[in-house]
Amino acid sequence: MNVINIRIATIGDRSDIQRIYLCAFPLSEDKLVSKLSTDLLSEISTPETISLVAESDSCMVGHVAFSPVKFDGNINILGYILAPLGVKPEYQRRSIGTKLIKHGIQQLSSMGVNFVFVYGDPKYYGRFGFSAEAARQFITPFKLQYPFGWQALVLVECKNDIAPVKVSCVNSLYNPELW
Repeated sequence: MNVINIRIATIGDRSDIQRIYLCAFPLSEDKLVSKLSTDLLSEISTPETISLVAESDSCMVGHVAFSPVKFDGNINILGYILAPLGVKPEYQRRSIGTKLIKHGIQQLSSMGVNFVFVYGDPKYYGRFGFSAEAARQFITPFKLQYPFGWQALVLVECKNDIAPVKVSCVNSLYNPELW
């Protein structure tokens, strides 16, 4: 396998990122997730959204975004959500998604982030330490079609006496169709 380079995405990567999701997701979701991926490139947030791309032989083959979340009650917790993640079909099963996730988690950990959330397959994300138990005290912005998919990874332990806590996301993710 060729060497995989992971770097921060730029606005100039917009069309390549869009193509990743258009070919990696089923027709029922591809346009929605593709739009989310490129909207997040322009999202203005504090702290900032992190968008990473994976390249092989100067070709973009994968993308992941981590955007900040806020918590009701202004509790002193720093959190992010992982969404979306996509790898071109011909590059899947080569650990590219794993490398993107681990690179992002490492970056978030160095920033002192307490929680990383994800709404996805528990078998896949469980390999990175995400669990439904860790997300139990956090309420999603919208009702979930698959509640078991709401998971969290604890990076920095924190004391939270205010439970349950509602999570708010950036504008790009504030769409019930994504949940």
